[in-house]
Amino acid sequence: MKRNGMCPLCYLKQLFTPKSRITSIDVEQDYDNGVTAPPMGWSSWNTFKNHIDQDMILETAKAMRDKGLIDAGYRYLNLDDCWHDSQRTAEGELQGDRVTFSMGIAELVKQANAMGLKVGAYSSNGVYTCEDLPASLYHEQKDALTLARWGIEFFKYDFCHNLPISSYAPLVYAIDVSEIGTGKVLQSITCDRAVVRGTAKLMPTNKVACRRYISGMDKAKGEAIFDNVYVKESGEYILTLHIVKKGSDYDKFLRARINGKSYYFDIPPQKVWNTVARFSMQVTLQEGVNVIELTNPIGTRADSAMLQYYKMGKALQDAAKQVAKESGEPVKPITFSVCEWGRNDPHNWASKTGNMWRTTPDIIPMWWWIKRIYEHNVTLYRYASVGHYNDPDMLEVGNGKLTREQNKSHFALWCMMNAPLMLGNDVRKITDEVLSIVTNKALIAINQDELGRQAKRIVKGGVDVLAKPLADGKVAVCFFNKQGFKASKNADWNKIAGDEYIATTWDGKTIATDVWTGERVTLDELQKIKLDACESKVYVIG
Repeated sequence: MKRNGMCPLCYLKQLFTPKSRITSIDVEQDYDNGVTAPPMGWSSWNTFKNHIDQDMILETAKAMRDKGLIDAGYRYLNLDDCWHDSQRTAEGELQGDRVTFSMGIAELVKQANAMGLKVGAYSSNGVYTCEDLPASLYHEQKDALTLARWGIEFFKYDFCHNLPISSYAPLVYAIDVSEIGTGKVLQSITCDRAVVRGTAKLMPTNKVACRRYISGMDKAKGEAIFDNVYVKESGEYILTLHIVKKGSDYDKFLRARINGKSYYFDIPPQKVWNTVARFSMQVTLQEGVNVIELTNPIGTRADSAMLQYYKMGKALQDAAKQVAKESGEPVKPITFSVCEWGRNDPHNWASKTGNMWRTTPDIIPMWWWIKRIYEHNVTLYRYASVGHYNDPDMLEVGNGKLTREQNKSHFALWCMMNAPLMLGNDVRKITDEVLSIVTNKALIAINQDELGRQAKRIVKGGVDVLAKPLADGKVAVCFFNKQGFKASKNADWNKIAGDEYIATTWDGKTIATDVWTGERVTLDELQKIKLDACESKVYVIG
């Protein structure tokens, strides 16, 4: 089958090929909302897609409690797409579907909380969700506050219907600084008093009083610096941009960086009935001289994605704090899942914007596809850290026609890779075999280890060897047979221990514990690892 006129292999190559890299978005600190371990829970999408309702969700919550999944660590009950109503409220707020979630999301959260679960919700970094329901692009603050007031504690933010930020800057001919409330302009600075760098340059015009404007602040390649902005007192002021409306029938974007803080101007297309326009924003200035740097920081699609996810992540943090202040209760952090499918190398930037980031397209319960996702995600081990995790998507354990060994390997690999563990099966009907896999205490402990380091693939081949350092000085080692037939692997313990990522020492008497059976043997006794088709064996060494 061809999709979009391409052969299947070409389509897969396109899906897994990064599109762009970050150039100039100035976010220095990692995202920190207090969330540390990879989240564990359940999500509605893999099994139920767009057919969800409040009764099924609460039945799932009850099953998670009764079958011991909550006790095993699965605490999040996540509503994926289609919990929404197709209309916002009269106040412009998101609301649950008025038929399938008639009790309202706040009440659903209350009932799930009473069972010991935290509830997650879903939207998209676009004008609609993937199922064409109201989404959160341009509504970040309002939607984040709605979610926080409902008690939501996990938020998956997809990438459907995304509108990228323009990489073009407006043509600025002056800036004003004014007092709030009085209308008094304290300082008006024309463009010829700015320092221009890169591709930015002063251009002549006969349409404005200063006769010149700044062009070329596009695509993170040029900037204008106003280094002589003076105010008598520190506080809040109005910054106004004055722009020329020349060839302006397209979106524009500009960042004003002031004393290390960024402010963003979204400027719509303008008709040219008038030749100039102004756009204002409240900013913080310090007593004395301030420096205002103007540029459009969007050099690539990745810049656009990062900044949009950053805005939502910041909105979630602010909303959680505001609700805590309103209620007098401690802050309930909202785990933020960046779900832009790995299109723009999110491993390079998403630790600045959220707790976890999708590295691949959607998972499906087919073994060849699960292996393909693994092959990509396993290479990104250096980008994971405490509170920031590569996300190869939800678990398909118990779905489709996966064999017992495939289910076991799927779960083991996700644990070794420090992936969020989000069950995607119908837990109301979970079998004892699947339940025993996903509640394996030793594997969950490896995944939740406080050191927060993802496993590195030490050996690549028909049988891969992965190793993951643990906080207690021990090491988890996984032998994964990717082949559809039995295989064996000689265990080179010295090579594993001596890898710079592991950096430890073992001798022949060091104990290895099999996480599936609990059997304990010495490394001298564990020289050849025999594996069935698709099987993984995981040992904790030390």
